[in-house]
Amino acid sequence: MQITTLSFSNLHNHGELFANLFRARKQSFIVHKNWDLPESDDMEFDQYDTPQSRWIAIHDMGEVLAGIRLTPTTARCGIYSYMIRDAQEGILGGSIPQDLLNDPAPVDPHIWECSRVFVSHSIPQMYRRKVHFKMVEAMTSSARDLGATKLIALTGSNWPRWYGRCGLTAEALGPEMWIDDGSFQCVAIDLASKMH
Repeated sequence: MQITTLSFSNLHNHGELFANLFRARKQSFIVHKNWDLPESDDMEFDQYDTPQSRWIAIHDMGEVLAGIRLTPTTARCGIYSYMIRDAQEGILGGSIPQDLLNDPAPVDPHIWECSRVFVSHSIPQMYRRKVHFKMVEAMTSSARDLGATKLIALTGSNWPRWYGRCGLTAEALGPEMWIDDGSFQCVAIDLASKMH
């Protein structure tokens, strides 16, 4: 199992991996979850897939097993910044409730947003935990390499149960909410306490 952090400046070094990550996202979010998202050439993408973001691929023998997108909270592209902040400001048209945070969304070079997190549905249940641990390891080390001391994410509201198991220290940033097909909550994941 390999971990690769992709950026627009290094994707040419990784063959089809970048495209395969977006194909795997389509399978996870559009095919399996039936989310109404943009797609082209069998790939899912959105307005946050810009050179400002980074993408973490957990892959094995060319197959993408899981993925994560990291976007700086300082990002700007036209009217967009990052998903949680844009939802709070009402830019996303109500697909995510505006009251998802208790306080204004941060704009800080040391805080990055974690989004588009998925694990391939083709992974057998017995390997999923191993993949989850790899994802946490990849997410925290990549974010630290980018200078992040904190990650924010809109995640399943069952997060307290498994974040602790994965060695993550996190706190709720807003209320639990029902969005589309499940209960979600914004959280902050502390990276500073584990920095070496």
